Amino acid sequence: MSELDTLIQLLARLPGLGPRSARRAALYLIKRREQVMQPLAAALGAAAAAIRPCSTCGNLDTADPCAICRDPERDPSAICVVEDLADLWALERTGAFRGHYHVLGGTLSALDGIGPDELNIARLIARLGPETELILALNATVEGQTTAHYITRSRASRGKLEHLTLAAAPKARRAFQ
Repeated sequence: MSELDTLIQLLARLPGLGPRSARRAALYLIKRREQVMQPLAAALGAAAAAIRPCSTCGNLDTADPCAICRDPERDPSAICVVEDLADLWALERTGAFRGHYHVLGGTLSALDGIGPDELNIARLIARLGPETELILALNATVEGQTTAHYITRSRASRGKLEHLTLAAAPKARRAFQ
């Protein structure tokens, strides 16, 4: 297999790119070798070497802990639990939440063989203090609700059961204030 075929096959693995789009992208990169392809290759190499998951929340950053966990302006008593990084980044773009996050890395799914040990649930439970506000920003699917229930039950075994879903959190904060 040629280098061009390898490039096309690797590009086709990216989300949203099928074989035809990957072929067009490969041709674009080759035609613009100095302007696009070489800087892109260098950036990919640097990113692969420097970016790692935060040991506290699971976000990606070049430092550990990540910038969100290190930010002194954030409320350490509120943790928003999300399924994956895309959810964290979407919430961050809104600027509405100023607490900390916890990325689970998926949801519980008996059909797919994903249990609590495959997710970052134990690390989440360990982070929870007696006064920590827990906001479960999980999808309203069977798997998301199952995961929320499991986290709630795990937290109850540590003494405090109060939690909020993402939809209820703003209303509860307004009522509290």
